[in-house]
Amino acid sequence: MRRLLLFSASVLISFLSLTTTSQAQQTQSDEQKAWMEYMTPGAIHQMLAKCDGEWSFDLTMWMKPDAPPTTSTGTTVNRMILGGRYQESVHKGTFMGMPFEGHGLLAYDNAKKIFQSSWVDNMGTGIMNTEGTWDEATKSATLTGKSLDPMTGKDMGVKEIFKMIDDDHQVMEMYMVNDGKEFKTMEIKYTRKN
Repeated sequence: MRRLLLFSASVLISFLSLTTTSQAQQTQSDEQKAWMEYMTPGAIHQMLAKCDGEWSFDLTMWMKPDAPPTTSTGTTVNRMILGGRYQESVHKGTFMGMPFEGHGLLAYDNAKKIFQSSWVDNMGTGIMNTEGTWDEATKSATLTGKSLDPMTGKDMGVKEIFKMIDDDHQVMEMYMVNDGKEFKTMEIKYTRKN
């Protein structure tokens, strides 16, 4: 009887050990699969890569809703980095008679299913972060976030809409909230250089 109990106990321990090992291997496999899906560029990253290259732009900006616009021109260079996971953009031109340079980093987060954008330029010392979604029907991404208003020292809401008109034309519109009302502050029309 004692042998039977010892044999049964050893079989049970072996079975539990195999089951635990199998479950641990499955968990590790599921974790690896999740990381691979998160880190692998997909169709949206390929769509962003089609925007790589050199672009010229025409910028129109409104400082207040009732103010006359200012205009300027410049160039943008887009390139995918880190194995096609992110798009880096460098924008150069003049703004209000001064040299302008801005850098953007655009991501599509596979896990969250959203776009994320960071922006810095030589007209400030902070970072503007926005995030949002793609609308296939309008071929546009709408991103929202906050930006500092240097005149008040407070954050204000910001919305950017990126529209892909065709392979060689894009439009970016920016809106901010002033006195509780949203108004268009900027429109940039991009044309691919040949």
